[in-house]
Amino acid sequence: MIPGARLILLGRQGAGKGTQCVRLSRHFVVPHISTGDMLRAAVREGTELGVMAKRVMDAGSLVGDEIMVGLVRERLSQPDAVGRGYILDGFPRTVPQAMALDDITAQLPIDVVIDLDVPRELVLERLSSRRVCSDCGTNYVAVGVEKLPWICEVCGGDVIRRDDDTPEAIDHRLDLYEQQTEPLIEYYRRQRRLAVIDGVASPDEVFRRLTIAVDSAHRAS
Repeated sequence: MIPGARLILLGRQGAGKGTQCVRLSRHFVVPHISTGDMLRAAVREGTELGVMAKRVMDAGSLVGDEIMVGLVRERLSQPDAVGRGYILDGFPRTVPQAMALDDITAQLPIDVVIDLDVPRELVLERLSSRRVCSDCGTNYVAVGVEKLPWICEVCGGDVIRRDDDTPEAIDHRLDLYEQQTEPLIEYYRRQRRLAVIDGVASPDEVFRRLTIAVDSAHRAS
């Protein structure tokens, strides 16, 4: 049986992390833990931390480190994550979060931190061409020959460009990501736990590169 894995996957929006997290989750038989999904689930289920997070979000503020670290601590203590591992997607975002994660995982350390590297110009192009069904959320890619109005093939809803997928909005998000993540990447590089993987290739080739990086980390541990 393929061994489990404890991974952090970093990368710019549009780098293909979502696709690769799903594939890695199936390959290593570990949960894909997206902090966005985890936060929404905690709010929906009305957990103590979820109630705190909802109060912060309803006030229009960003959920702070204390709540996010608490959510991650709770999720990583569950049997599936303890038994085989996990893929963390969206956490940590900052060095203080990474230091808190080191404390959480002291007994079962992270195998490898992977930075899925795709140039900013390419992810900007990818995200600018992204379209989504306003009803069911199915994603599409605009190539310039679409018939308007664009109707979703899944549910018949309108396919639109999200307000936050304009080039200006995307540039702003990428600026924020780089400001937060460059120190984080350096933090893991100094610890010799970072593997930078070129994400400019077919999905199958990128997946092959990722699994090689994880297998190499297993052999080195």
